Amino acid sequence: MSTTTEDGSRRTDSPLADPEFRDTLRELPPSAKLVARVLGDASPLSQGQLAEESLLPDRTVRYALNRLEEHDLVDSRHSFRDARRRVYFLAR
Repeated sequence: MSTTTEDGSRRTDSPLADPEFRDTLRELPPSAKLVARVLGDASPLSQGQLAEESLLPDRTVRYALNRLEEHDLVDSRHSFRDARRRVYFLAR
């Protein structure tokens, strides 16, 4: 699956376009799928930003991120703006 960029063109370099990535994601709960989709559209994002974008509670976002990390679908790093926070992005 490709994503649409701001100018309306299709982007296929997203991990969401990878069949193996999608097969792994297919086995996860809906919250993890939504968080992955949000990260596919805009990343890196903090947990709070993910909660805002996905309209999910913080606790659900944490659960989704944990599930995605267990399957190596998401990576994280310290934020450049605030080293106390972590930001998340799709792996691969």
